[in-house]
Amino acid sequence: MYMMKSFYPMMSLFLLLLSATCSATVENAADCAAVGTLVTSCTEFVNYGYPDPIPGSSCCDAMTVIGTYSDSSEKRKWLCNCFMELINVYNSNATAISTLSGFCGVVLGFTIDPNTDCNFIQ
Repeated sequence: MYMMKSFYPMMSLFLLLLSATCSATVENAADCAAVGTLVTSCTEFVNYGYPDPIPGSSCCDAMTVIGTYSDSSEKRKWLCNCFMELINVYNSNATAISTLSGFCGVVLGFTIDPNTDCNFIQ
């Protein structure tokens, strides 16, 4: 339970930092803080590795929304950078973050992976 209590303040700080880093990168797209907020619906899986997200779950519904942000090369690069920020902040949970789209069957147009170079996203 202590971990969950410490997670929420940490997530709030992360969202503030992420919004400052990614803000206004793509016109009419949600900012990185919104992406971070959507990913919080996957908190249990990201933190503990279970339960696996399945299509129709709140986590996968959030990933589906995130997937709508990837309809152009510019937006995919931006979204990729948002996920790389998430992975950098939650490095110990990088594997869980990188598997979210696959579990949910959401195609983002790039691989969420700590080694992805977002500059090469098409």
